[in-house]
Amino acid sequence: MRLLKSLLGVSILAVSVTNSLAASWTFADASVSVQSKGTGVGGGRKDSLTPGKPLAKTIDLGPTDSLKVILTTQEGKSAKRPHQASLLLKDSSSNLDVSYPLSVKESGKAKVDLTQKELPTQFLKNQSKVSASLVIASFGSSTGYNVEAFTLNVISDKGVPAGTAEKPLRYGKLPEIHHIFRADPKSPNVLISTVFTLGAIAALPILLGAWLFLGGNINHFSKAMSDAPLAHALFVGSIIGLEGILFMYYSTWNLFQTLPALLAVGMVTFVSGSRALTEVQDRRLAGQR
Repeated sequence: MRLLKSLLGVSILAVSVTNSLAASWTFADASVSVQSKGTGVGGGRKDSLTPGKPLAKTIDLGPTDSLKVILTTQEGKSAKRPHQASLLLKDSSSNLDVSYPLSVKESGKAKVDLTQKELPTQFLKNQSKVSASLVIASFGSSTGYNVEAFTLNVISDKGVPAGTAEKPLRYGKLPEIHHIFRADPKSPNVLISTVFTLGAIAALPILLGAWLFLGGNINHFSKAMSDAPLAHALFVGSIIGLEGILFMYYSTWNLFQTLPALLAVGMVTFVSGSRALTEVQDRRLAGQR
């Protein structure tokens, strides 16, 4: 009985150990290669990568070199496509890191190509070694993989000055904005206004003379006022009121004060004017005009 329990315990322990080993992401058949421009196929340097063991030699990346990392992602011992797989470069001096995603197929085959043009400007200016780590992870209970794979030595061209790094966008409190509104429009000079006002008043006798010359008849004033006194009085009064409103807008009022007054007096002008014109038409049809 004790032997049976011991065997059962050993079996459970073996299964749990196997599951724990399988529940982790790793890679296989990995290599890193650097090929210079013009070396042709097969030229350059190529090194194999081992999970959990960084490469002892430093990888040099020149201005015209191309870095390529090829591997097969695995969950446990089975080749599988993870949710994310990337090459993480980190500069220890500036604490700057940047991630380059690997293109991964359903079979787990993954690769990434990199040149100096794709590196941040800080990597080229600091002239320090960069740590390159492989990051592999996915959904589920499997443990992700994040271990340094090799050290990258970025060799910049001395004859070409490094570009200026753009200042990163930071969200925070901004300086207070003080709005400067345009000053209210001012009326013209009093002298100019007086000249034009006197000109308008002087034109009134000319207007009256032209009205009499064209056949204006003031003999029917009493007749018109007796037939429709309210309509004629309101019409003439509203015209004078409109002129007064425009004068107030010209001198002191603003637009919001002027529009309601214009609307109210304009309605009176429209209604009383229609009644006054009706009375004038009745006299015309009766042959009195």
